[in-house]
Amino acid sequence: MRVLTEHARNRIQPVLFVGIDAPLSNIEPFGAISGVEVVRSAEFDDERKSQRLRDALITGCDRAAAQSLRKHRIDVLFESAQFCGWRFPVPSIAWLPDFQHRHLRELFTFGAYWKRDLGFRAQILSGRHIMLSSEDSRRDCERFFPKSIGRTSVVRFAVLPPDASDFEGLRPIVNNYNLPEQYFYLPNQFWKHKNHRIVIEALHVLRQKGIDLVVAASGKPEDYRHPHHYETLQSLVGSLGLKENFRFLGIVPRQHVFALMRACTAMINPSLSEGWSSTVEEAKSLGVPMLLSNLSVHQEQAGDSALFFDPHEAERLAALMSQQKNLPASSRHEMEKLASTASRKRVSQFAADFSYTVERALA
Repeated sequence: MRVLTEHARNRIQPVLFVGIDAPLSNIEPFGAISGVEVVRSAEFDDERKSQRLRDALITGCDRAAAQSLRKHRIDVLFESAQFCGWRFPVPSIAWLPDFQHRHLRELFTFGAYWKRDLGFRAQILSGRHIMLSSEDSRRDCERFFPKSIGRTSVVRFAVLPPDASDFEGLRPIVNNYNLPEQYFYLPNQFWKHKNHRIVIEALHVLRQKGIDLVVAASGKPEDYRHPHHYETLQSLVGSLGLKENFRFLGIVPRQHVFALMRACTAMINPSLSEGWSSTVEEAKSLGVPMLLSNLSVHQEQAGDSALFFDPHEAERLAALMSQQKNLPASSRHEMEKLASTASRKRVSQFAADFSYTVERALA
């Protein structure tokens, strides 16, 4: 939202609707952004979500949401993981993050698969304008749901880099995690499709060749679809004798994420599915070297600023890791400076693309 108020102030007025039960700690950051209006209403409390969804599905309209939006003179609704009905009176944009359930069906239960797929179908068939985060996702959307053709827009989100810092000053943060001078950073949530296993297997390949490298992995340890996945990874690391090589950091403060990324030899994203990777975008904003799975979306997002590997081939990833060396601080400073300039341009383009998508939904 900050990006929109800074880069599209004359085109968009963001209004955030939240329940009375929403924690203040979640709301205050948005309220602090100049140009963002926050509306708190009991109609948006968690306990009323089920009733509102029933109204949307049975009558075709989430009447409570419609009344609130009319009262505040909202022109366009942005739907994310919600559905307000096929007769909803306010033009709506539905964001579909990715089509992971279609590509990795084995990771979804029968119910989870159809809940997601039917939700996408409902939004598309109800005439929503569909927002995707990449051309790769747009191709998927129009292939899986031909009714969406002509009503899709690609809006690639971008991130502003944090303030530049002295690379030597990063060591105290890195030292908090007992990491060596050379380490790789894997800042993905511990979900099964994020494919941490292939990195562990690559470390095992390297160990068998007498090469000891370290990967630091941070992120939320819970995978709601596979609740024992984190423990399975820990067991694998232990059974292969890689506890010193694959470090589980858990959840770390956001400022530490950027510090760990800045100081690492390279950032790794071995994911089996992405819509538009936030970790890749963050690494790009800092000019950090990247080793990425060869997904089409990764290649679209990173281009020639990354090296790619088949996410099922541990040998290839091991070979790439063994070739990486820490760059001199002066080189990293220059790379970060160039990356920061490019990132600011991408942020401006994101605001322009989002604004254009809103205008298309209104047309």
